[in-house]
Amino acid sequence: MVFDTLPHAALYEGLHPHFAKAFAFLRAVDGTQTLGRHDLAGDECFALVQAYDTKPLSEALFEAHRKYIDVQYLHSGCETLLWAPLAAMREETMAYDESKDAALWRLIPESTPLRMSAGHFAIFYPQDAHAPCIEWQRREAVFKVVVKVAVGDIFP
Repeated sequence: MVFDTLPHAALYEGLHPHFAKAFAFLRAVDGTQTLGRHDLAGDECFALVQAYDTKPLSEALFEAHRKYIDVQYLHSGCETLLWAPLAAMREETMAYDESKDAALWRLIPESTPLRMSAGHFAIFYPQDAHAPCIEWQRREAVFKVVVKVAVGDIFP
């Protein structure tokens, strides 16, 4: 897991062949992008532009992916994301669904809160369980982009 701000993104571009494309797209985000999918390199790298209201902690679940790395970038608003190692997940609520590239688990107390505000990004790898979209101090409108980057051959 990586947590930083967009001005430092160049430090992480070498971690994956598609991260430079991902961060180039994120640098151009101005809040006027059309919601939905934007292809950057077909199914190897694409952005999901989202607008939503954050939700209470009681509605949150951990998720994890196998085929894609998430680069989650907050353009506006504030939210909390929880992070925990995938190995710490205990109570599965949805078995891995290949079509959704996701499995879900109930929250665990041994998690780390990440307080995201405009300009922050987080990179979640397959070993990173994460619970996004949670209220920070109150319910808030968020404009967010999640770039999905195919894991490919970087993990055994």
